[in-house]
Amino acid sequence: MDERHQPPLRLDVVSLFPRTFQALHGLGVIGRAFKAGLAELYTHNPRDFAPGPHHKVDDSPYGGGAGMVLKPEPVFAAVEAIPVGRRCRVLLMCPQGRPFCQADAQRLATDHDQLVMICGHYEGIDERIRCLADEELCVGDVVLTGGEIPAMAVINGVLRLRHGTVGQAESLQQESFCQGLLEYPHYTRPRVFRGMEVPAVLCSGDHGAVSRWRQTQREQRTRQRRPELLPCPSGTITTSDDSP
Repeated sequence: MDERHQPPLRLDVVSLFPRTFQALHGLGVIGRAFKAGLAELYTHNPRDFAPGPHHKVDDSPYGGGAGMVLKPEPVFAAVEAIPVGRRCRVLLMCPQGRPFCQADAQRLATDHDQLVMICGHYEGIDERIRCLADEELCVGDVVLTGGEIPAMAVINGVLRLRHGTVGQAESLQQESFCQGLLEYPHYTRPRVFRGMEVPAVLCSGDHGAVSRWRQTQREQRTRQRRPELLPCPSGTITTSDDSP
């Protein structure tokens, strides 16, 4: 599909705290993307689908233990009430999921026109809720109070890659994780600040030299800060320290 003719990205969030996502509408280019009609955000509160006068959405875990568990009935009902398009992906925000990365953002931005995000809360979710999702994602090896912040991170990472969100699309091509490398350093005026000077090559006017310097910086930064992003040299076999 020509990205210039993409339909608006439909974002459906299943959350007990839907007001959390109102902040996205005032968030720089993301907020402007919503205002421009590049994306539409819908929130669905499982509490609205819970039966009884108290709309109970959690209960104590079978087998005992601390905390409360999010019940399956209201979550299933909330998800099943969402109108699903042809290019839809259902995501469960979960600390046991695979870490969300730039390749995921690019894939979701390109291959799908609707994302349904399920946000857990309390001690955890009823295990049967997992079958609703096409995949599970997390934002790192950390446990948060709920899936709202991870869902907002996914929305931010995906929506900024949709055509029309970022004014200069070429700025997306040299940022961190593109081509498996971190981004090169940036400088602006003044040329000297508290004894720290802008590298001379950036002021030389030699675009070829600037391009080579930036590529070298990307490689060096990746090697120093995130060496696991670099492919192993051909023929190299890595072993652990305790290998025989």
